[in-house]
Amino acid sequence: MEQTSTLMVDYFDMENLIGITPSSILLHGPKKALLDKFIWHLPDTGIICSYTPTARDVEDHFGVFRGVDQIEAFAQATVVACSGFSECIKQKCDFDYLKANFIPLFVSLGQVNFKSFLLEGETFISMGKITFYKFRQITCDGRIYKVPKGLDLDAYFSGYTKEQFLNYELSDDFILIAELFEVTGRGMKREKFIL
Repeated sequence: MEQTSTLMVDYFDMENLIGITPSSILLHGPKKALLDKFIWHLPDTGIICSYTPTARDVEDHFGVFRGVDQIEAFAQATVVACSGFSECIKQKCDFDYLKANFIPLFVSLGQVNFKSFLLEGETFISMGKITFYKFRQITCDGRIYKVPKGLDLDAYFSGYTKEQFLNYELSDDFILIAELFEVTGRGMKREKFIL
């Protein structure tokens, strides 16, 4: 029988990611972290996260937040955050233990359709629906929407239901930026990497 690590003493006992700082979950350094806040999270269903691109994010790209960065932001919200949360619950550990022992890997992307674009300072949300989760592998579909200027996201989503989420029910002033399908990632044991 495997001995319990001292890092696992603090059992991760939360219902969802609301109120958690994304930097406490992500392995990415500050230049690569593309999540500002967890807005809505139902662990067996999906997540809504927000991000506002900075000058550094759009440098040398004419002020545009590139499609590849949108995909990365979506993957951080789903592949990293959702699967990380589920794995902490499963292993009864905290994020520090998970980050010390696993690396989240982006495995594949089925398809992405870009409908519009994002500029520096335009807040967007990633809405990721979990379609598969097993053995530290997760697959999500979802959408990215530009948020109406000045909208209080916490207030807007405070009574948001699972049904609204599954149907992408948003007011008409949210602008669809991208649709993503089969975004897949997996948590790999660090010992499998030569670092």
